[in-house]
Amino acid sequence: MSQFFTIHPDNPQPRLINQAVSILNQGGVIVYPTDTTYGLGCLIDNRKGIERITQIKRLANNHQLTMLCADLSQISEYAMVDNQTYRLLKRFLPGPYTFVLDATREAPKSMLTKRKTIGLRVPDHAICHALLEQIGKPLLSTSLKLPGEEILSDPVAFRSVMEKRVDLIIDGGVLPEHPSTVVDLTGGAVEVLRVGSGDPAPFQ
Repeated sequence: MSQFFTIHPDNPQPRLINQAVSILNQGGVIVYPTDTTYGLGCLIDNRKGIERITQIKRLANNHQLTMLCADLSQISEYAMVDNQTYRLLKRFLPGPYTFVLDATREAPKSMLTKRKTIGLRVPDHAICHALLEQIGKPLLSTSLKLPGEEILSDPVAFRSVMEKRVDLIIDGGVLPEHPSTVVDLTGGAVEVLRVGSGDPAPFQ
């Protein structure tokens, strides 16, 4: 049975953030709010956690998992970011976008596609920011959408569905059902792979 924390979306309680980080550091898988949808996540070096998430969502082995970062400097540790790309990222992050970039050697192999690319986000959400700051490294993330179901947006409603599958559910209120907009910056061209919460117009 998972734990269930109600954390203020604008002013997260430090005590609860510390407890959530402790669960993550012990190998836990958690559900948490972002600036788009609820995310399902664990630490990026938690192989068993990644396997659990893959099983919960029945993901294909080549599915593009996303890494949540605290800021642009953390992104540049795991992805190749030139000056032009940095300016673009700085314009749109933090925000409701996931950017696909070429990975560096520091990127976990478990999160890479066959093309050696990686999806990265800097969410504009106080709970995410508090978690990432406290952990000091990125979180693996994928939207909370079960096979054959719509995106789960109300933690009170989905608690009974998820509480036996994860170690912690963070209730940050009801969220929209629109995931991030995914933009591929690899291969020398900008391509919108998925239209979501972020306006795709600047990339089209």
